[in-house]
Amino acid sequence: MTNRPLPEDPMIRALIAQARRSGLSRRGLLAGAGAGATALALAACSGGGGQAKPTAAADKSSSDKTLNWANWAAYIDENDAGEYPTLLAFEEETGITVNYEVAVDDNNTYYGKVKDQLALGQDIGADTVCLTDWMVSRWIRLGYTQKLDHANIPNLANLTPALQDPDFDPGREFSVPWQGGFAGICWNKEAIPGGLASVEDLWASDLKGRVGVLSEMRDTIGLLMLQNGVDISGDWGDAEFEEANELLREQVESGQVRNIKGNSYLEDLKNEDTLAAICWSGDITVINAEAGDKWEFAIPTAGATLWNDNFLVPIGSPRKTNAETLINYYYEPEVAAEVAAWVNYITPVVGAKEAAMAIDPELAENQLIFPDEETLSQAHIFRTLTPAEEQKYQAAFQSILLGS
Repeated sequence: MTNRPLPEDPMIRALIAQARRSGLSRRGLLAGAGAGATALALAACSGGGGQAKPTAAADKSSSDKTLNWANWAAYIDENDAGEYPTLLAFEEETGITVNYEVAVDDNNTYYGKVKDQLALGQDIGADTVCLTDWMVSRWIRLGYTQKLDHANIPNLANLTPALQDPDFDPGREFSVPWQGGFAGICWNKEAIPGGLASVEDLWASDLKGRVGVLSEMRDTIGLLMLQNGVDISGDWGDAEFEEANELLREQVESGQVRNIKGNSYLEDLKNEDTLAAICWSGDITVINAEAGDKWEFAIPTAGATLWNDNFLVPIGSPRKTNAETLINYYYEPEVAAEVAAWVNYITPVVGAKEAAMAIDPELAENQLIFPDEETLSQAHIFRTLTPAEEQKYQAAFQSILLGS
């Protein structure tokens, strides 16, 4: 395989470039990156070279009734005209005009685009953005988010209790959940009529070159670790991570895995470049609605990963109150149910299930939206990493993309 471009994150680039210069094998990158990753992570944790954290922008929401929202693809209700019904209703109700942009394909690539502006406290062009727990933790740690005024979000009382006090944001001072979901496996039902049951099934010889995996390290490596019998929520370290990472490397280098992508993996499924993949739960419902009922999602026999994406207000946004008004609106149970009916992800809003009954009783029983205890028992949250672990493991995961 030929070399591919280095990742965008400068800390990860530095680790891998150092390995190349020193002749360190890619298999040895995880072990050799420890000290360098620790130093780089400490710099990141302090905000970079001991520099002061940026100052929040002045809020001009009272005079500027606009809002820029950056989000992932297929992550809000949409009608046949390409409009967003709940957003249209929000605009009419509040007088706030929303520019909704599908701008996030992957947590790391989005961060790579805006981190320099964030460090300077500048407006990144988004007044709110929805990112995954672990990336939210980084933004909060670096001072890249604004503290929320809960008085502007009274519907936060509807937040499900299990999500009210995460370790990365006690009391939800800086973030509010948008949607959650599972990472599991999916397949083209026409090409694979017998279906798949486990992550190991992705390595079948007849799927060589037709498998995709996610560029979200915690989901792809998390599923491989679960398959290896590791409790990803518990006490594990370098050895367990490296075993899963090297398994993925073998599958990539053998040609079994065709692509490692963010949200754009859906296009590979649609055009049948890939017939099976590690994927996100709600996406499969969406592409089935768009392109025919051709795909199936399943929680693997060894378990799925469970994650949440969260609203943030970037430090340079001058429209924080407008963003808080939007968050409050989407915590109305009837609105949350309308979104859930389209995106098919887990809503964090208490009362949404009852509201969903009025839309469609079958919707309220959908385990991908309103999972019961049995379903949740099959899902596992990738434990919070230290800054040093985050840099070290991400560097090792990204090295797989480089080729020999």
